Amino acid sequence: MPVPETNSEIAPSMAALDLYEIDFYAWTQEQSTLLRTQQWHQIDLPNLIEEIESLGKQQRQELRNRLSVLIGHLLKWQYQPQHRSRSWLATLRIQRLDIATLLEENPSLKPYIGEALDKAYARGVELAVGETNLPNQTFPKDCPYGLVELLDDRFYPGEASDLLEE
Repeated sequence: MPVPETNSEIAPSMAALDLYEIDFYAWTQEQSTLLRTQQWHQIDLPNLIEEIESLGKQQRQELRNRLSVLIGHLLKWQYQPQHRSRSWLATLRIQRLDIATLLEENPSLKPYIGEALDKAYARGVELAVGETNLPNQTFPKDCPYGLVELLDDRFYPGEASDLLEE
């Protein structure tokens, strides 16, 4: 089946659902054009609703992922101080900046952060276990860091580090 060059070349008989399944990018462009031109009756409403809901879920997943990486690196920082590096420090700083930006751009995620933290801790432990070779039992059952500490760019658990003074 030849790929249409433009939205106007899409055959009227080709249902939006078919385009959604065959060429997602073309579908998004067609839907945005239909919205912009207020052609409400032609919009693929079921799939459009699904995609908008998916965008919201992606933001929640992004928050959980960033918290997981932050927690995993804080655990590594605390439990393997002899292996601390500029790379670990950079990861901690970048995750905190990205979480702050994500919450600034999506303030409605703030009430979800407690639930996200609970889910992220288990993944953070798995990251720490995988990268330190320490047994799972090394790490606390529940997250030892509060939300304020996690997001505080001055919080680094464990003993002081020369890396922080540079």
